[in-house]
Amino acid sequence: MKLLYQTHSPYARKVLVAAHEMGLQQRLSVVHHETSPTRRNEAVWALNPLGKVPVLICDDGAVLFDSNVICEYLDGMHPNTKLFPIEPGARFRALRMQALAQGIADAGIAARWEGVRRPAQLRWPTMHDAQVEKIGQACDFLEREIDPHGGPDIGDIALVTALSWLEFRAVYAFLPGRPRLAAWYGALCSRPSMLATALKGETQD
Repeated sequence: MKLLYQTHSPYARKVLVAAHEMGLQQRLSVVHHETSPTRRNEAVWALNPLGKVPVLICDDGAVLFDSNVICEYLDGMHPNTKLFPIEPGARFRALRMQALAQGIADAGIAARWEGVRRPAQLRWPTMHDAQVEKIGQACDFLEREIDPHGGPDIGDIALVTALSWLEFRAVYAFLPGRPRLAAWYGALCSRPSMLATALKGETQD
């Protein structure tokens, strides 16, 4: 299988970390592609009409996107403990955390647009601050709700990759004042799947 990837995308990293946790990393040919809302990548556009990575080209030629879909597809390809739990209570807890992680990453990217990427004269500080506030509220929720002894399931993987991107881009300091979240984050960041997939590179608009 071929994974169209970006070395500084939290969504692409989520797929690769999940693949490592599933023991499927050797089955993926990972190809880096630079994309952004202002930078058209023809190879990616040809496969995903949104022009975004990650994109998975399956062995049978089928093309899948986005990260949520790709992760669930891969989770059906291995015999190990599933990242998408089968038991309904555990499954929907994991999916809720995955949704929260998606929102954190989306808000972080929006905040970075307003704080760094948009031309200075067009930046909107009110929007930046509103997005950062969402991230802070989400992290307060995690401080209360995170299970330091569970997983990792798809919710954990989505969260740790989203939070690691916040740290990588210095969007929001989420660790101070949140000891439970900090302990959980440190434990997951030390896993081989995270160590093998470090974020790197600069955005090209």
